[in-house]
Amino acid sequence: MSNGDVFVGEVIGTAILILFGAGVCAAVTLNHSKAKGSGWIVISFGWGMAVLAGAYTAAPLSGGHLNPAVTVGIAVDTGEWGQVWVYVLGQMAGAMLGAVLAYLVYYPQFAANRDQETALPTLGIFSTVPEIRSPVANLVTEIIATVGLVLPVLAFGMTKGLGESGTQVLIVALLVVGIGLSLGGPTGYAINPARDLGPRLVHAVLPIPNKGTSDWGYAWVPVAGPLIGGALSGLIYNTAF
Repeated sequence: MSNGDVFVGEVIGTAILILFGAGVCAAVTLNHSKAKGSGWIVISFGWGMAVLAGAYTAAPLSGGHLNPAVTVGIAVDTGEWGQVWVYVLGQMAGAMLGAVLAYLVYYPQFAANRDQETALPTLGIFSTVPEIRSPVANLVTEIIATVGLVLPVLAFGMTKGLGESGTQVLIVALLVVGIGLSLGGPTGYAINPARDLGPRLVHAVLPIPNKGTSDWGYAWVPVAGPLIGGALSGLIYNTAF
């Protein structure tokens, strides 16, 4: 795959991922949304479908990584690092684009957040926020959850039947739903540095009324944890399989 194809594929695929993912968080969170209050199960399935749409779209161009942790895991396993920077650059650009698009879709609801009596924090729509702030525990959660994503992704890629049927992406989407339901409670399961950092940057600059903090003190956790988890996954897979 050429650098141009990889970059374009990752931008488009990651933008779709974040459009759907931030979109379902906005739908559940914001006042005056028809899905207001529909809960964690809806969010988990929404993110799974976001992976499904984004990865299937990007797959013909870039393989549909959409996640620096996946890219790093593959590079650690294979030893091929030459295009890692292209993947990560595309993922970050796509994540920021997707966050802006989700904001535009819900612009009237974000605008209504200027009402002081009903205003809501909005960071959780764009990025992850821990339920209990404990950096070490939060980091461990993100590492474990990312291994739970990347190690199976590496195994799925080597499973001949899945490759021939073209269902790897569907299985990965269901895996993401499972991670959300099982492991997402403590930190909101970033498991993807671009998914968290790109939208957090967008949240910081968008003119959202009463948006609250972008919480830069925590921002390193959903970047470092998934990258460590991705690298560990590559090491485990390369050693055990």
